[in-house]
Amino acid sequence: MPCPPRSHPDVASNVETFARYAKDQYTDAVVLLAALSSKLRSANNTYAQYDDAVRRKLNSVLVSGRYIEAGDR
Repeated sequence: MPCPPRSHPDVASNVETFARYAKDQYTDAVVLLAALSSKLRSANNTYAQYDDAVRRKLNSVLVSGRYIEAGDR
C-alpha cells in the first residue's frame, strides 16, 4: 500500500510545476551552450570540425529560436 503524500496537494503541485520548469530551463541552457560552443574557434584559430547536419540544426536554434514560457509549452 503506497504512502500518502507528506505535503499538501497544492504544495506538491507547485513543486512539480517548478521542477518541470527547471528541467525545461536546464534543457534550454544545454541546447544554447551546445549551439554557442559550435561557434567557438579552437586554440589554433581553426573552427572545430563537426557534422554538417548538426551544425545546421544548431544554427537554426541560434537564428530562429524563440523563448517560450514553460507554462506555455
